[in-house]
Parts: sequence; structure tokens; C-alpha cells
Amino acid sequence: MPEPLEPFDDGRAIDHTGAGGPTDLAMEEAESLEKTPGGPLGTGPAGKPRSLWSDAWHDLRRNPVFIISSMIILFLVIIAIWPQLIASGDPLQCDLSKAQEGSQPGHPFGFNGQGCDVYTRTVYGARASVQVGVFATLGVTIIGSLFGGLAGFYGGGWDGVLSRVTDVFFAIPVILGGLVLLSVVTSTTVWPVIGFMVLLGWPQLSRIARGSVITAKQNDYVQAARALGASNSRMLLRHITPNALAPVIVVATIALGTYISLEATLSFLGVGLKPPTVSWGIDISSASQYIRNAPHMLLWPAGALAITVLSFIMLGDAVRDALDPKLR
Repeated sequence: MPEPLEPFDDGRAIDHTGAGGPTDLAMEEAESLEKTPGGPLGTGPAGKPRSLWSDAWHDLRRNPVFIISSMIILFLVIIAIWPQLIASGDPLQCDLSKAQEGSQPGHPFGFNGQGCDVYTRTVYGARASVQVGVFATLGVTIIGSLFGGLAGFYGGGWDGVLSRVTDVFFAIPVILGGLVLLSVVTSTTVWPVIGFMVLLGWPQLSRIARGSVITAKQNDYVQAARALGASNSRMLLRHITPNALAPVIVVATIALGTYISLEATLSFLGVGLKPPTVSWGIDISSASQYIRNAPHMLLWPAGALAITVLSFIMLGDAVRDALDPKLR
């Protein structure tokens, strides 16, 4: 006699062949997919297909590179906002009698050339570096995405003018431009450095946004919306922008680490952040002349800078892999 029918949860039944062949295997796989809460790969809890963003988040949560880099960045942000959580001293309090001394109880990183605690200055230096990186990236992303997106969508004369303007900015060497523009600034705040980075950084994001918008507006769903009479603002905000953001987010994430490195470079050259601001670049600059006698003065701020930049680059790579379907 044939085996009894095995019911599904919804009352349906499948008749097994009993031979253990491909048909039975397919039946078992179908049953397992039916009973899995998440459904088949690429679908949500209700069996609906996931969007690009939910699919990317699904991949990121399982990427160890993303998890490690995110934890490091989260830690840096926390100590940038509340450095007193792990450093109780004053970064500007110095004792010349302890200048260039090594590690001591209560001062694990030793002292710099002015007798200031290197550990405290390294912790407090994260604030300026993270602040410059975050605000410079926000400014570059907003301005670059706005100009590039409009140029890619409307084209014509606007696109031609933007292309020529970006060519001019690309011809300016970043370090040379910083030496010229920031050498006349006497402010000790971070805003002149942020403004300089936004001024020379937005053309790169504008070209990324322009190319992404041009690709997105050629898709069938945009053409269908246009044929149905959708306005330009609706097509740009509803259909094009959400599908053109992925490359911009990837480039902006990687650029954040680059801006932190650029701030340290400009501060090392003496035209970036200026004392009494506490910065990794300033500490690296002041420690360079003592590298033979007291290498610990250079090791710790340089190590913190390298870990920070590497974390943002790793985060950007993980986000790129998750948002680019070709890399899956």
C-alpha cells in the first residue's frame, strides 16, 4: 500500500514515491523552505523579496570585517565625545621634569617633549580627528551629491559647466592647496580645515553621483514613470535618488578615513590644526624630532591614526561588497 500523505501546515499534502530519488529530495527541500520562517534566500519573513538595502544589511551582519571595523569606529566615536571615560588627566597639563620619559605607573604611554602625558593626549586627539573626518565627509557628500545629481539628471549646459568646474578642482594638488590656503589662517578651530576639505573634495563625489544618476535614469521603471506623467522632482526624489545612493555611500565611507589622514598630514606640515588643539597630527609633528631618543612619543598617536584610517577603509570595503550585487 502507498504511504499515507503527509500534510503541510496549510492542509496541503504531497505523495512521497518511497524510492528516495530526486522527487523525494525535492519534496523534502520544499517542505523545509515552507517551514523556514525567513523563506528562501533573498526573501523576508513573509516570503517577500528583500530590497537592496535590507539585503545589504543582511550580508553586513554576517561579515566579520564589518563587525570588527564598526566596533572600532564606535569605540572611537565614544571616546571622541567622552574622552574622560578612559582618560582622567588633562592633555594640556605638562611637567618639564618628566619630558621624554617612558612608561610609568599611571602613565602607560610615557611623556612627550613638553612633559605632557602621551596617553591622555592620544585619547583626546581622537576628538579633533573624528570631528574633521565626519563634518568634512558630510559637507562633501551633500554638496557633491546635489551638484552631481542635478547635472546627471538634467544634462545639457548644466552638465557641461559642472564638468569643466570639476576639471579645474582636480588640477589643484591637495597638499599644495592646503599649504597655500591654510597658511594664512590663524584660527585654532577645526572649521578652516573642514572648509578646505569640502572645497577640494566635493568634485570627486559629484562625479560619482553624476554617473550613478545617469545610470539610474535609464532604467525601465524611470522611463515608465516619465511616460505616466511623473514630474521631474518626483522621478528624482522617488525613483532615481534611492537607487543612486549606493556608490555615493561607499565612496563617502572610504573618504572619511582619507580626510582624517589628510588632517593629520596638514597638521604635521604646520598648516592644519594648531595648538592648543589636541590632534594626532600635531603630536606626530612634535614627536618627529625625538624619534631616536623617545620613539614612544611617535608610536602611540601614529598607531591610533593608522588604526582609525584602516577601520574606515575596511568599513567602506564591506559596505561596497554588500551593496554591489556583482561582488556577491
